[in-house]
This record gives sequence, C-alpha cells and structure tokens, in this order.
Amino acid sequence: MVIYKFGGTSVGAPERMQKVARLITADNEPKIVVLSAVSGTTNKLVEIGNALLEVRKSVAREAIARLREEYDTFADGLFSTEDGKKEGVTILNNFFEDLTALAGIPDFNEGNNKTLLAIGELMSTHLFNAFLKERNIKSVLLPALNFMSIDRNGEPEIPRISEKLNAMLANYPEDILFVTQGFICRNSNGQTDNLQRGGSDYTASLIGAAIKAREVQIWTDIDGMHNNDPRIVENTKPISALTFDEAAELAYFGAKILHPSSIQPAQKFGIPVWLKSTLDETAYGTLIGEPTDEVKIKAIAAKDNITAIKIKSSRMLLAHGFLRKVFEIFEKYATSIDMITTSEVAVSLTIDNTSHMDKIIHELETFGQVAVDPNMSIICIVGHMISEKKGVIRQVFDALDDIPIRMVSIGGSKNNISILVETRVKNDALKALNKGLF
Repeated sequence: MVIYKFGGTSVGAPERMQKVARLITADNEPKIVVLSAVSGTTNKLVEIGNALLEVRKSVAREAIARLREEYDTFADGLFSTEDGKKEGVTILNNFFEDLTALAGIPDFNEGNNKTLLAIGELMSTHLFNAFLKERNIKSVLLPALNFMSIDRNGEPEIPRISEKLNAMLANYPEDILFVTQGFICRNSNGQTDNLQRGGSDYTASLIGAAIKAREVQIWTDIDGMHNNDPRIVENTKPISALTFDEAAELAYFGAKILHPSSIQPAQKFGIPVWLKSTLDETAYGTLIGEPTDEVKIKAIAAKDNITAIKIKSSRMLLAHGFLRKVFEIFEKYATSIDMITTSEVAVSLTIDNTSHMDKIIHELETFGQVAVDPNMSIICIVGHMISEKKGVIRQVFDALDDIPIRMVSIGGSKNNISILVETRVKNDALKALNKGLF
C-alpha cells in the first residue's frame, strides 16, 4: 500500500482537488490519501478561535459567515451534478453548524479551540470523498480521530495507531482507496488535538509506519527539495535522492518543503518517502531513503532568526561541570541550542527561541561576561559523509572568502557542516556557496 499526502495548496481550489482525484486513480494500487485543510482555512480558523478566546463573539461570527461564503463558492466549483452539489451543501451545513455551536459556548477554552481547528481537515476530506462518489470512484473515509493518537507528552503512539488502523482497514478487504485527515488526532484524554510538528506530513509518515507501507508520497506545489533556496539563488536544481538524515538536516535548517520531524516514523521502519509536485506530476521529485556509497555535497539551506550568545569566563579554565551548568539554564527555560563552540575561556552558542532571553541572560551573567548578537543566520551544507571528505572545508572557506563567519560547526554530524553568519550577508553567502560548491 502507498500513502499519498496532499497539502493545502494541492487542494486549495476546486480544479486542484479534481486533479488530486486524477492522480490517485491513475493506477489500481491500494492507497491511503491524507489531506490537509484547503489552503487558508486553518489560518482563518485560528483567527476565529482567537476571537472566541478573547470573547469577541461578533468578530468570530462574522468570520464564520465569510468562511461559509468561500466554501459555498468552492463546493459549487467542485461538483458538477445536481446530486453532487446537494451533497456538498449538506456537508457544509453540518460543519458550519458545528462551528456556530462552538462559537456559542459561553466559556470557550483551548480544548474547544482544538476541536474548532480540526474542522478544516474534516471539511476537505468529506468534500473530497463526496467528489469521488460523484465521479463513481469508490473510496472509504477513515476518520483520523478514530485511530491517530498522542500520549500525555504529545508523542504519537505508533503501536496503538497501528492496531486501530489495521483493524479499520480489515473491515474493507475489497477496497483499495481510503481517505483520511492529516494533522488532527486525539490526546491522552481522548480529546481532539493535533500533531503540531509536521502536520499532515507527519500524519502520512505515521500511517506509513503503522501499516508498513511500501512508500509515502508527499505532494506539494514544489518539484522536490532543491539544492539551494530558489527564492534567493538562481538556477537551483531539485535533488533526485537524499538519505533520511540529509533530509532531516535540510528540513531543520530551513528547507520549507518538509518539517524535520515528519519523516522520523518512516525512517524508523525504512519506508521510502517521495517528494512530488501536483503542479508537474511528470517531474521526478526527490526520493528520501537509505544511504548509498555516494559522498558529495547535496544541498544548502539557511535558518534565520538566530541569536548568538557568548559567555566569557576565566573561571571556565579547566572547570569541571561548567558546560553542564550552562546547559541546565537553557533546559530550565525549554530553549534548544543549535550550534556550540568552546575555547578555554569562552562558550559561544546559538538559539532560535528568544522568549526567555532576559531570564537566560540574567542567569548566565553569574558565570561571567555575556554578549548577545541577534539577527544571525545558520547556513547548513548537507551531504552524505561530507564531514569526512577531503577538501570540503577548503571548498567552503574558499567560496566564503569575502563573507565574515561568526561560528563553524563540523563533526557533530557526518552529513552536515554549519556556518553562522550575520543575516545581512546570508543571501550573498548562499550565492557564493552555490557558485563555489556546485
């Protein structure tokens, strides 16, 4: 069985949803189709939820009315028969009744808000399943809330997901096409919740792991992961193949096509992940899978909104436990560290979450002088085993000859070299690396 995932832009207009139907019926291989909410819907539901949390009921009701008008237009363009259009209206009536009921709750809370946010995925899948029915394409709607679950730490429960999903599939031995929702799940209390990290991509990977799928296909509006940022660098190229680790590094350090957590379940069970384009289904895309013997630089990505922190202390010299005490401060405030370099008298590190910056700095100052440099970017150079390849560092530094470098990290991963630069020179650095490395 193959898992197909389509994001919001891939189902963001009637003609795009119709194209998705053509893509998934091009062969008779059994498949589960995971859909996101129609593009723009989740943002509008977030606005409605925020208005209700802030007790701005009239604002929320007006936003709901506008959203209904948009969906009426969408459904009218999606369905072509009278029966299909009636079914579309019935689906929208049901979900907008739910929205209106949620908006009428006197003490609307965060739990109610998560139920509200799930309506986007529920509407897109119900409309899509009805459209398949109109076209006489047999499909089964699998409610994600009946099998997708997270534990009290917010982590997916893969064994439980597998047990429930396989039991559901066993009820339909003759069917080969299933449709379900991305992003949404139930938490440890049985309440509607969401996967947060990776959203629908994560759902597809989890389903692939749960049923031991042959492969997972993630369809977006981009023809695969590119070897540099196409918004900044001209003539970038899609990468035909990446290892799981390479893809995770690129996703973490700025490649927007994929969330870093989303392929972990597939990686655990060795299930290949394809990145494909709904705008050009003939494009090869990017295949993410197991490593080969090929040692080369594959791609470059950049992560913005980085802050560098330097702690200088003469007491650090040969001081046992110094780094542990520094790390404990960041752990205390749930702040992850991206890069770190050390010397005998100083530690430099980077973070991308500054919500507790003042408290962190205040505690770090008990160790010595603290300097903070905001507006930094991490540039990540990724390739299988490149940290062990001769001459790579020379290539990188030759390419960045005119770019001031703040920090360099190599050796933490065999697949990654990270460089910290000021954001003002990031674009120049990406272009220079593209010219020097490719």
